[in-house]
Amino acid sequence: MISKKNFAKVSATLGAVALGVSVTATAANADTIYTVQSGDTLSGISYKFAKDNSMVNDLAKKNNIQDINKIYVGQKLIIKSDGEIQEYNAQNAANANVADNNTQATQQATQAQPQQAQSQASQSYTSNASGSEAAAKAWIAARESGGNYGATNGQYIGKYQLSASYLNGDYSAANQERVADQYVASRYGSWQNAQAHWQANGWY
Repeated sequence: MISKKNFAKVSATLGAVALGVSVTATAANADTIYTVQSGDTLSGISYKFAKDNSMVNDLAKKNNIQDINKIYVGQKLIIKSDGEIQEYNAQNAANANVADNNTQATQQATQAQPQQAQSQASQSYTSNASGSEAAAKAWIAARESGGNYGATNGQYIGKYQLSASYLNGDYSAANQERVADQYVASRYGSWQNAQAHWQANGWY
């Protein structure tokens, strides 16, 4: 026979266990499978989830990333609600309640479009890049943003992932093209040189 005092202890223990289970279930529901997008960096991913760069080393370590400056489009990471990072695989993907990070990217691009449309109507720019220069420029744009003028990654904006400070608040396609050409000409001398630098270092 259980005394009232012992019954109260047992009830409290069972209640705590039940509460722990429900808390664990709630935490598991917030896990996210993150698919690396064109233009993503480990620091950018860390900023999306932790609002700082505190997750960069864990992201690299737990996913066997040798060079923190090189990640690949389509690579999948599971980021748990407690900030723990796990490499994506079928078992932990099945246990995670997937939040599609593509929805967030789509919303950001949609928000940027009205501003772009307004700026594009008032400006135009034609790049002088042609032939192999145009090919190198297109190659970089594909690696940086998938060719998306609305792409964002922290302070980096648009098709060429230029610093927002370079664009001076004008995120129009015309201004992105103009500033990208100016940046590459002043830093590398040509788009082909910029491409060679990107291939060697993972950035330009």
